[in-house]
Amino acid sequence: MSNGDESDIGTANTMRGRSGESRLKIWLLFRTNRFVLTALLALLVFVSFLAISVALAPSLSSEIKSTDTIETVFSAMIGVIVTGTTLVVTISQLVLSAENGPLGDQRERMSDAMDFRTYTKDLFGSVVPVDPSAFLARLVGEIERRAEVVDRLVAETGDDELIDQTSEFIDSLHGNATEVQNELEGSSFGTFDVLFAALNFNYSWKIYQAERLRENYASSMNDEQKYAFDQLKTALSMFGPAREHIKTLYFQWALVNLSQYILYAAVPALIVAGGMLTFVGAETFSGRFLTIPVITWVVSAAYTATLVPFLLFTSYILRIAPVAKRTLAIGPLILRDSQR
Repeated sequence: MSNGDESDIGTANTMRGRSGESRLKIWLLFRTNRFVLTALLALLVFVSFLAISVALAPSLSSEIKSTDTIETVFSAMIGVIVTGTTLVVTISQLVLSAENGPLGDQRERMSDAMDFRTYTKDLFGSVVPVDPSAFLARLVGEIERRAEVVDRLVAETGDDELIDQTSEFIDSLHGNATEVQNELEGSSFGTFDVLFAALNFNYSWKIYQAERLRENYASSMNDEQKYAFDQLKTALSMFGPAREHIKTLYFQWALVNLSQYILYAAVPALIVAGGMLTFVGAETFSGRFLTIPVITWVVSAAYTATLVPFLLFTSYILRIAPVAKRTLAIGPLILRDSQR
């Protein structure tokens, strides 16, 4: 007997297709280079600050002449840059501190890694690739191979309903696997491409469907056919810890890069803030450019420059947080309504 899920056996081949989210959102969160996104955010801040400075009354140029606006803004920004940079780097180091430990802990980590490698070697029947993208591609290929075995054996059962549902399930799995393998081809660790491809493979739903088909139609299958479903489920179950491990490595890699980039950006930001605080006043820049006072252009650009460390941090969190949210559960648990 079926349980009412037959109409949803097949799923879209990509994360965007399953979630129903816009292409622009997926592009901004996952596909855009973080430096490009930081530049876009900086442009948004600059244009917004400039527009507000001109549109509101009194204008920024008038405020600068009558008050100590520049001193107030950029003295505060110096404190924000120093405090924020220290906090971000400290948090990053705390996250990475999990990698440090005594020899016994390191030996246990090595032992666990080698146990996993031995298990996957038995799964593949060959040497396990060391490159993360090649490893995931090999694992997806093995899942696909075992799915083909299931499809071939189920065709011998004579149960038309089971055959139809299994065929739909295998076709969906094949399409998803092909999409992921194409994305993994040529991808290298350190970029987001490897993890993005892994996110596109919804192994949790596939585990559930393999379990459902095996349980609901057990009376129509012999031991060999049941064993084929078990073998497929085993391969699918390996994808979860493999993806989580690669996700963890990517997060650590990204946090190290983020710490470095924020430190690099903080020094010019401090120079700009200090320069504005020390050398720029109401009479430093005169005249207009495109009908806007030059001093307004200068203050807007300087304010944006001092925000670059924060905008860089924002661009990385805009990627890390959604990935963490989408991978909270491991195994056949689906948290998003759009994918249930």
